[in-house]
Amino acid sequence: MVISKVLHFGRDACGNLPIAERREWLVSNGIGGYGSGTVAGLLTRHYHGLLVAALEPPLGRTLMLVKLDETAQYGGQSFELGCNRWGDGSISPTGYVYLEAFELEGTIPVWHYALADARLSKRVWMEQGQNTTYIRYSLSRGTAPIQLSLRAFLNYRDHHGGSVMGNWQVWPTEEGIDMVAFGGAVPLRLRGPGQWTPNNEWYRHFDLQLERYRGTGCSENHFQGVTLEMTLEPGQSLTVVASTQSNCEQDGEAALQRQRRYESQLCNRARGSLGDDERLQQLALAADQFICDRPLSDGTLGQTIMAGYPWFGDWGRDTAISLPGLTLATGRPEIARTILRTFARYFDQGMMPNLFPDSGMEPDYNTVDAMLWYFQGVQAYFEGTGDIDLIEELYPALQEVMDWHLRGTRYNIGVDEDGLLYAGEAGVQLTWMDAKIDDWVVTPRQGKAVEINALWYNALGVMVRLAKALGKDEREYQQLAQRTRQGFARFWYEAGGYCYDVLDSPQGDDASLRPNQIFALSLPESLPQSLLTKGRGRSLLAVVGRELLTSYGLRSLSPQDPQYCGEYGGDRWQRDGAYHQGTVWSWLLGPFALAHYKIHGDKALARSFLDPLFDHLQDGAVGSISEIFDGNPPHTPRGCFAQAWSVAELLRVMGQLRD
Repeated sequence: MVISKVLHFGRDACGNLPIAERREWLVSNGIGGYGSGTVAGLLTRHYHGLLVAALEPPLGRTLMLVKLDETAQYGGQSFELGCNRWGDGSISPTGYVYLEAFELEGTIPVWHYALADARLSKRVWMEQGQNTTYIRYSLSRGTAPIQLSLRAFLNYRDHHGGSVMGNWQVWPTEEGIDMVAFGGAVPLRLRGPGQWTPNNEWYRHFDLQLERYRGTGCSENHFQGVTLEMTLEPGQSLTVVASTQSNCEQDGEAALQRQRRYESQLCNRARGSLGDDERLQQLALAADQFICDRPLSDGTLGQTIMAGYPWFGDWGRDTAISLPGLTLATGRPEIARTILRTFARYFDQGMMPNLFPDSGMEPDYNTVDAMLWYFQGVQAYFEGTGDIDLIEELYPALQEVMDWHLRGTRYNIGVDEDGLLYAGEAGVQLTWMDAKIDDWVVTPRQGKAVEINALWYNALGVMVRLAKALGKDEREYQQLAQRTRQGFARFWYEAGGYCYDVLDSPQGDDASLRPNQIFALSLPESLPQSLLTKGRGRSLLAVVGRELLTSYGLRSLSPQDPQYCGEYGGDRWQRDGAYHQGTVWSWLLGPFALAHYKIHGDKALARSFLDPLFDHLQDGAVGSISEIFDGNPPHTPRGCFAQAWSVAELLRVMGQLRD
């Protein structure tokens, strides 16, 4: 029961190092842990490793097993299959030259090495719910055994970086070998058939090209703690297990079948919503990688969404935006229900947390839109399930949220006399354009932001709908929505034929051409009236299409603007300075396509805007969608190589645009 191999690369890609190191892979375990690396096998990020364990699920992510560098002895020849770039720029060994093919089986990355007439395959996956990674070797073809030598490189540090030069202790067990970096550290347990030999050597100056590009440190040291020697007969498979569990399952074949069954079930559930399109099935598997358990303080199990791999945790805004696409579009409404209930526990003064910090400190509430996106998640869930019990449970909390916004809450968030929602104060960033470097808020957007008020209008519409469903009086919310709709007319910028980005900011009305206005067209129309007339909507869509649309998403600022930055890179100041000043965001392409359909009524034409993102499944993190791209052609992928809302919005909108 193998998931169809949608994504496959041959020697033309695998043997070309710039291509093979640009393409990355990702596996995850549903509790925040993950593994990632490059097709070529060399490290380019701090975040690459076979086991990045979530020691405080879903956070506390710690790099433990970095990589296994394999050497195969076959037919009197020696083949070094590992690949590393060193501080002097040299590549040694160059194992990618033996890589005949790379593919995904569902989410399982598979490498096929050609060693004379032998074919050696390697698969990597994680056990769901455990910090356990499996590395399985199979000799599918050959006329003699292969002797494999696996050098294990270890570390014990936060996944963001910083080598730990610890006092490692290594001791053999009956089943393998255990290692601990220092007193109090969580042990790493390696299991597998063969002869384990402890080592004690640090390898210095692994060169990390992407970290060099990002200005976040270009060199790293790793501990070569142990070597495993094993013999693989033709037709045989052997599995190495890396785990923090003392009783991890060591039967590699059984673990592989569990993962395949799990992924088959995911695809079967998604098929009802998305059909038989294999590209969408692949995206449904990618969607699952972002869904994580979050244990709650009372011992019950909550769920959340990791915003992006490799570095983001669970953010309230990203969770609320991603929920419909990752759960409802993939046929998993019970997960949507749990996530909605989980985050409802954290409502405070009418707001939802923006961030759960790794350190375990109190959540941050510095977001105006996370709570408003939550309403859209509730609406999508109710429309998809008709679950009136959950609506009855959440409705009092949603009423309280409305009350807080009407009387005012943190950061000057409150409804003004014109019915529009104002938010912001000096030194804070509250919208999704939230880059801040020390005291510099790059895009403050203080005032009445266009997408915030589109969201506010729709939240009021959601309350009208829910009140009616519960048999409650909806008139107050209808009247508020009507006032907001009338006030929204102020956003129209007649000279440009589009909407102001922000009204009533400290500098006045901001006519910067940004993509945020697209939500005035794409959000559900919960009330009979829309926010824009058909003519204005057509004009807005045309302007956004001409100035902001790219193959992979919408630019965050028009190239005609003096503040436009067309390339994303460099140190933190350069990167964050460009983040929302022209960088392309792929999650916005779905709302654009949906807006296009609402204006022009042609589903096939609207879907055509999304086609390039399916091509992108073969780039970046293979099988997933990147966070951002350069504003300038050829729109190189940047940022997180797998982003929750990028995958989610493509799934959600494709589900809505099905024939």
